[in-house]
Amino acid sequence: MVKEPETVDYSVLKDVEFPEDIRDLNIAQLNTLCQEIRDLIINTVAARGGHLAASLGTVELTLALHYVFNTPEDKLIWDVGHQTYTHKIISGRKKDFAGLRQQHGISGFPRREESVYDVFDVGHSGTSISAAAGMIEAACLKGDNRKIIAVIGDGSMTSGLAFEGLNWVGARKKNMIIVLNDNEMSISPNVGAMSSYLNRVMTGHKITTLKADIKRFLNGIPGIGGNMIKFAQKIEEILKTLMVPGALFEEMGFTYVGPLEGHRLDHLIKTFGNIREMSRPVLVHVITQKGKGYRFAEENPLSYHGVAPFDIQTGKSTAASSGGPTYTQVFGETLVALARDDSHITAITAAMCEGTGLDDFCKQYPDRFYDVGIAEQHAVTFAAGLAREGFVPVVAVYSTFLQRAYDQIVHDVCLQKIPVVFAVDRGGLVGEDGATHQGLLDFSYLRSIPNMIVMAPKDENELRHMLKTAVDCGSPVSLRYPRGKGIGVPLDDELKPLEIGRGEVLLEGTDIAIMAIGAVVHPALNAARKLAAEGLSVEMINARFVKPLDEELILRTVAKTKNIITVEENYLQGGFGSAVLELLAQKGVRDVRVKCLGIPDEFVRHATQAQQRQKYGLDEEGITQSIREMSSRSSR
Repeated sequence: MVKEPETVDYSVLKDVEFPEDIRDLNIAQLNTLCQEIRDLIINTVAARGGHLAASLGTVELTLALHYVFNTPEDKLIWDVGHQTYTHKIISGRKKDFAGLRQQHGISGFPRREESVYDVFDVGHSGTSISAAAGMIEAACLKGDNRKIIAVIGDGSMTSGLAFEGLNWVGARKKNMIIVLNDNEMSISPNVGAMSSYLNRVMTGHKITTLKADIKRFLNGIPGIGGNMIKFAQKIEEILKTLMVPGALFEEMGFTYVGPLEGHRLDHLIKTFGNIREMSRPVLVHVITQKGKGYRFAEENPLSYHGVAPFDIQTGKSTAASSGGPTYTQVFGETLVALARDDSHITAITAAMCEGTGLDDFCKQYPDRFYDVGIAEQHAVTFAAGLAREGFVPVVAVYSTFLQRAYDQIVHDVCLQKIPVVFAVDRGGLVGEDGATHQGLLDFSYLRSIPNMIVMAPKDENELRHMLKTAVDCGSPVSLRYPRGKGIGVPLDDELKPLEIGRGEVLLEGTDIAIMAIGAVVHPALNAARKLAAEGLSVEMINARFVKPLDEELILRTVAKTKNIITVEENYLQGGFGSAVLELLAQKGVRDVRVKCLGIPDEFVRHATQAQQRQKYGLDEEGITQSIREMSSRSSR
């Protein structure tokens, strides 16, 4: 269980509620506060789950920023919101921290509705510099003299939007501060030329060890050791300007400061104090350790990026497991099997190798695996180039992140009818990550694009056959599947492509027809069976395809039952239900009742997936209730 902060004997944290409470503390007290905050974060995430490693790495950096700058008057804009747990704790939400990511609790990401210290909602990466640029322009127009600080890190410098923001800010010469939190990681290890450039710093283990050895040697020279050390330090500063990655930022118009040791509060506070007096664009390069202060997270930050509840002493998960594979695992294993027989299949990820299940593919086929960093737009157009030359690229991406590459899907893939496969993971409701990460738009925004095939499996076995269908079909295709475990059905050994645009009838009936797609098929089927046992004749259809629809099956079913319920984990606007209604309107079908179940016109807040499905009537009980209501109306 998480101990509430007020019941824990925290010597310093007990008196800290807001940033002004830390500004009179000395360095020793601040260092104690860092340890106590880490303890609180570890205890809370161990009980509740959450993003651990990134926030453990930013404790000192967060305290230093709030200590030096007059927040919230000075604005602190975070990139990649999962590094902000310390920020939440010291900005009035310490007592609420036990409810992190829980239904009706605080979000795991910055949210303006929670606090005046959260000045910009954050979930996706790469946004901080552009948002801060807009705020500094607004400050100038108003005549305000406040400081605007953007904290970007966890691999976000690979984002194209970050470069667009840097290009703009450097040229405008406005009084803005960018803090680059460099931990050499996003979720997966950083990739690309920028990462290599940033890693060229004099803070590596070998350089640090060499400097210590030279200092000891010089100290051992009687009479002149001290002078020699001072001389060596001057030489080091000269060499540092040649070796650290400041030249690029200086050429872009920034004053480059760093690299700084990100866990030395005294150095950070002194440096930020000096920077606060500057009146030009400044980029501060801070080196931090992801997972700092918790051994297991330090040793394996990838595994402790986002975690389920775990035992602090062993680091092992305490979350209950059904034992079956996740949809992500089934996708990854199936793609490896397909690639074994087809050397044209390639896999692409945007900094999410493990998260999208491609780690085994990467190991087995490294020459056909591409991690492009946090750059979904590049991933899509890069895939189009591969496909144009005869390869079969599979872009594995979370639904919420794919929407950032909408123009590339339209212009570079579908307009040219280039056969790129989009493996859209975490489609539908995703749980505790909340509004910024829900995968509820892909049916709508993908089915609206000409030449795109959109499909979703009812279970993990159908996922395997759909992946075979996708790589064989020769068209742009989206294959969407949910977060979490499969339902436990047996997996066929032989993979067979499905007929494009054909659904399947799971139950025959004449009173009411349920047409469902994807993860809600089995809950809908269970509801249909329950009501069939009560005497209601229910037809159950697994639609399989949002586009193209199985028009023949749908029209035949409508003519038979006259009562239709569509079910999907997607926004109702433009989704599967909308597609069915459009078909009925186009065909002039009348005298039919249709009820569409899905997500209404609102952003879905954080809660468990089960709680979210219950709220929106997309679990077995909710679907059963909707069927009963339609049945009672039709019998009047």
